[in-house]
Amino acid sequence: MLYIHGGTLYTPQQEISHAALLIKGERILAVGSTNTITPPDNAQTFDASGLIIAPGFIDLQFNGAFGHDFTADPASIWLVAARYPSLGVTAFLPTIITSPLKNVAHAQAIIARPPDDFQGAAPLGLHIEGPFLNPQKKGAHNAAYLRPPSLDAVAEWSPESGVRLVTLAPELPGAREVIAALTARGIVVSAGHSIATYEEAEAGFDAGIRYGTHLFNAMPALNHRDPGLPGALLTDTRLTVGLIADGIHTHPAMIALVWRALGPDRLSLVTDAMAALGMGPGKHMLGEYEVFVDAASARLADGVLAGSILSLDAALRNLTRITGCALADALATVTTTPATLLGLHAERGRIAPGYLADLTLLTPDLHVAGTVIRGKLVYSAQL
Repeated sequence: MLYIHGGTLYTPQQEISHAALLIKGERILAVGSTNTITPPDNAQTFDASGLIIAPGFIDLQFNGAFGHDFTADPASIWLVAARYPSLGVTAFLPTIITSPLKNVAHAQAIIARPPDDFQGAAPLGLHIEGPFLNPQKKGAHNAAYLRPPSLDAVAEWSPESGVRLVTLAPELPGAREVIAALTARGIVVSAGHSIATYEEAEAGFDAGIRYGTHLFNAMPALNHRDPGLPGALLTDTRLTVGLIADGIHTHPAMIALVWRALGPDRLSLVTDAMAALGMGPGKHMLGEYEVFVDAASARLADGVLAGSILSLDAALRNLTRITGCALADALATVTTTPATLLGLHAERGRIAPGYLADLTLLTPDLHVAGTVIRGKLVYSAQL
């Protein structure tokens, strides 16, 4: 057993000071305070005094890191997953951007075969971002591989075959049929890289879309007379909305506005990080494109943003600094909310008996101090 004690625990719905947490195997056995939970004599102990104990972070949009790009090299998913706990992430969706469909099949095969004795962040399934995107909002996606949505193209996609989330443009011909088919299989469908009108967006939502990919980015600007896709995402309460809270993809004033509109239950912070995360400035790859990275952003040669170099703990710090929101609410955007969207709310995204023992330990200033995955301390900043 593992006994974690001290510090402040966020379930995140409840805050517990002088917390105690007992873990048996991969699951949480008991949650409370040091006054109410006594460890067995044979328990391994971890003193978390002075730290914040949070549910493990979940990243729904992650293109790669540490010099590896998932689209160019799907085999690198497990290499990156082994290192992602150093940034507080315990589970994620490897994102495959617009490319030949054989890349998706390759990535499906890769995540179906975890390495022996693997310890690291869990790939929960793929996020397929493209190729069903609007060419007018392709961003850093290769237009040569864009194509209209079709049922044949997605025939082998399901959570069981490794596909968990698909981003597409709902206004494209054939989109609604594909949305309905994917939704019926249990895949979360997201609207993004789109010029959809408000009405087209709502029609897509009616067909089954339940997520919005990187709000404001790769979609028309919010207009008070023509709200379009961003207006629909902000106002339709059926939707959870992804946001890259780096202050570059979205201005701090808009981050504050989004927080007021969505709150913790509908906002999902994502990184959209690419291969340069954890590497420093220089030239890196996103799919087939060379990306130029400085200290704050990643861009194509023409200046178009190409993913980010954001980490989830940095996004969390940005959200709390910009909005002044309660930490418990901010934590929900990287734990409870993404777990609920994926239908995994019965075992991930919370600290409660019976849940997987995935934890992110933070310093008071919200930097990662340690990461526990399935009951094992897989990363410690002190080691």
